[in-house]
Amino acid sequence: MKIPSSIWTLLIGIVLTLVSLWYGQNHGLLPAAATDEAVLVDGLFNAMMIVSTGIFLLVEGILIYSAFKYRRRAGDNEDGPPVEGNVPLEILWTAIPAIIVFGISVYSFDVYNEIGGFDPHAIHEAPMNQESMTMPGSAMAATLSDTPPSTEPNLNQEKSDEAMQDRATAEVRNADQIPQLRNAPGVGSVAPTIGGSPDKAGKPPELRVNVTGLQYAWIFTYPETGITTGEMHVPIGREVQINMTANDVIHAFWVPEFRLKQDAIPGRQSEIRFTPKKAGDYTLICAELCGPYHGAMRASVVVETEEAFDKWQQEQLVASKETLNQAVAVNPANLSPNEFLAPYTKDMGIQPEMLHQIHK
Repeated sequence: MKIPSSIWTLLIGIVLTLVSLWYGQNHGLLPAAATDEAVLVDGLFNAMMIVSTGIFLLVEGILIYSAFKYRRRAGDNEDGPPVEGNVPLEILWTAIPAIIVFGISVYSFDVYNEIGGFDPHAIHEAPMNQESMTMPGSAMAATLSDTPPSTEPNLNQEKSDEAMQDRATAEVRNADQIPQLRNAPGVGSVAPTIGGSPDKAGKPPELRVNVTGLQYAWIFTYPETGITTGEMHVPIGREVQINMTANDVIHAFWVPEFRLKQDAIPGRQSEIRFTPKKAGDYTLICAELCGPYHGAMRASVVVETEEAFDKWQQEQLVASKETLNQAVAVNPANLSPNEFLAPYTKDMGIQPEMLHQIHK
């Protein structure tokens, strides 16, 4: 009994759909999702993987079938039949990809909005003015250099000043040496920002962490407690706002398990928000080439329970107080800097005369 081609087409379509759906949900290509935002990004990635798998299997299947079915037979030296084209088929294979691309674009836009990519309050921070309408290329120019003098407030500078009010952050950053760029006229802040999700828009974050990138380390300061550390700790279930900048060159804050990446740029105050959901130790990677030791610029990010986070904060506060007391005890005022550092620099081959010149 000969099975009709329509039945074969239906069966092949069902098999391709089932295989694509299964692989799209079980590819295992992504690390664990450690934030609420990661779940949304994974949903988009899985959808794209389902579509890609189906298209790959369909195209490769047709190629293999055609190569076998229409191979040159022994003794067949004739040319193949001339084919001028098939308009309905061409319309079909143009329309289907267009629909797929449009659907993925809408889905991507929704995911980006859900993770806070579109700040609903940004338009109020960057009103359109006559200067922006008459200045050609102002948006592009603002990303390359500072904008011309303006009477509008420098919101980037205000964010920097707010961060520098924290004593621990002020000791780490060199904002006084790097001018803070102005916003682009009518466009908004020149600093990249991923704000709160739509349901949290306009609400203050539950935890703020100031992050400073420099060759080749990350330094984290907690304005609420004054803690400074090289390892970031965040509690599960609390929305965290990262305010970041760089002291020297461009760096990039990237934790693969968070599915979020943001640039840390000198002279700009970047912001990113996320809500941790899975406890664990994760690696913060600098994803922007920043120098010869770029590959070693990593730090630990610890997601833990609220109780463990509170305990860690208390330990840090006690440790910093003890360190300060020890510093006061072993560095009396009558010791010069080169005398105080001599025991530590002797094994490094640094002579006292060199220290004296440095602290002159």
